[in-house]
Amino acid sequence: MTKSVARRHLPTSPFKAPVETPLKRFAVDDRVTHDSFGLGRVVAVEGGGETAVLVDFGTREERITKPFSGMFKL
Repeated sequence: MTKSVARRHLPTSPFKAPVETPLKRFAVDDRVTHDSFGLGRVVAVEGGGETAVLVDFGTREERITKPFSGMFKL
């Protein structure tokens, strides 16, 4: 079994350096928008808001897990 190793970016490379995406963190009472469910409010968090969140979208509550695709803090 081989380990995956992050390759370093050489300054002379013609390719762009990989961009690290910031971690999304949510807290209780954060207003959010989701691509599929619309506007909502965070009602519970797991793992300090980095693992999963429970969001009330008005008509239903959904548990959204990391990487929180399509969900953004307002």
